[in-house]
Amino acid sequence: MSRQLTFDLALRPALGREDFFVSPSNSAAVALVDQWPQWPSYGAIIVGPEGSGKTHLASVWQQSSGAVLKTAAALNRNKVPEELASNALVLEDVDQQAIDEAAIFHALNLAKQNNGFILLTARRQPQQWAIQLPDLRSRILALPVTAISSPDDELLRSVLVKHFADRQISVGEDVINYIFRRMPRSLQAVGQLVKELDTKALEHGVEMTRPFVARVLEQYLAPEFPED
Repeated sequence: MSRQLTFDLALRPALGREDFFVSPSNSAAVALVDQWPQWPSYGAIIVGPEGSGKTHLASVWQQSSGAVLKTAAALNRNKVPEELASNALVLEDVDQQAIDEAAIFHALNLAKQNNGFILLTARRQPQQWAIQLPDLRSRILALPVTAISSPDDELLRSVLVKHFADRQISVGEDVINYIFRRMPRSLQAVGQLVKELDTKALEHGVEMTRPFVARVLEQYLAPEFPED
């Protein structure tokens, strides 16, 4: 019989979304979200690599603040007052796509004037963003920045266990360890991998045993993650 798996990290309710695990890799960003609305500024920036949990954490803040959540590229300067009607706005991926710099500058000004708040997310530090508008660049560089690092092992393992638990799949510790040693090191990839394993198990009507997992991983991850 598979022994019950335990979570190594504290569980933080994500306000109507999935539970959010706090670890050393994201604790500073979680603290930023928890401190709202007692922020030191009208805006804040969270930076981190792909798959580090920026979108998840931005969604937590959205639920708490009542913010509108958009990609930065989708912000239209004519709709800025409408987007900031709740006095809170999330703009994601500010450094990943072509953006309307005037629209973002307008949004930041409006938030500052009306005691509103804007949360920006990006993969790179603001100094590396390709911003051409001098006033916007100055405004961005004045905002506090909090970084999320790549997920650490504690966080990845806890998220892996949770994805199985969410799907009510009984998995032995040996199987978890086997997957953990081979899986991609991003939160998004962990969810996709567990979904793939669940789908294949249902298709073949089998339990989540190590031999079955090994066959699926060989197809799903090879040749980057070869078996022992």
